Amino acid sequence: MLQFEIDVATAIPAEASNDPDVLFDLGIVCSSGRTGAIDLVAAHKWFNLAALKGRTDAVPMRREVATMMSDAEIALAQREARVWMTAH
Repeated sequence: MLQFEIDVATAIPAEASNDPDVLFDLGIVCSSGRTGAIDLVAAHKWFNLAALKGRTDAVPMRREVATMMSDAEIALAQREARVWMTAH
């Protein structure tokens, strides 16, 4: 059995990561609804950020999510990605 401890004092939330793999995984989680409701705006944002950080496979994922979104939702996701980039 695998056992380990997480040092909560030094851990950072996944949303604060600059790692393109973590950002891509957040897009997968949001687009699949693994942890609750599907959130296409958040999924688009995370795939967009992962693509900007070099995950080329995030581009088709972002494109696929965008086909299920309105123009207003895409614009919101892009604004949220810009806000995240400014903060990180």
